[in-house]
Amino acid sequence: MSTRALQQAHDALAACYDQRTWFNEHILGLARLRRDLLSRTSGRVLEVACGTGHNLPLCAVNSDITAVDLSPKMLEIARKKASARGLNANFAVMDAEQLEFPDGGFDTVVSTLSTCTYPNPLKALHEMKRVCRPGGSILLLEHGQSSLAWLARYQHRHEYQHYLAHAGCRWTQEPLALVQSAGLKVVTHKRNVLGLFHSIVATP
Repeated sequence: MSTRALQQAHDALAACYDQRTWFNEHILGLARLRRDLLSRTSGRVLEVACGTGHNLPLCAVNSDITAVDLSPKMLEIARKKASARGLNANFAVMDAEQLEFPDGGFDTVVSTLSTCTYPNPLKALHEMKRVCRPGGSILLLEHGQSSLAWLARYQHRHEYQHYLAHAGCRWTQEPLALVQSAGLKVVTHKRNVLGLFHSIVATP
């Protein structure tokens, strides 16, 4: 899916996105996984592909937050949420594969449930590595192929249907392998919820 098509697809999803993801967040437990991961944020925080702003209130108190997303409609919702909570956050429409920030400008870089839709996830991860200061943290919550054989087979059988129905989401990728291929140093890694979701803490 092209960058333009991806932007249009997520603009179209924006108004109903929170409703569509409610089951994953509150039944599968992604809200808890987000909370655990985002507790590690500090200093200047960049969230890449922030969507409708699920993560914003979870960042450490007094964080200086910059949030970017390819979708203007998603960002509009995230901005309203941040304003309602009195959060200190700046927003910009931006492509994860071409981040418009200087090298090493952030203490923490966050991306959740996003590498599955980046047209070139390795390029996006290289960009996150570039803008994170040496010794900083890159926090990723991603999903991929289950570690359970029966579920992995189901994912492969329905891979194309899922891709079409979920705005270009590739749910059979291997997040940890991508992170390692991008040259990030993995500090901690944990698989959750039927082996589908990966909580990864890395450093440039």
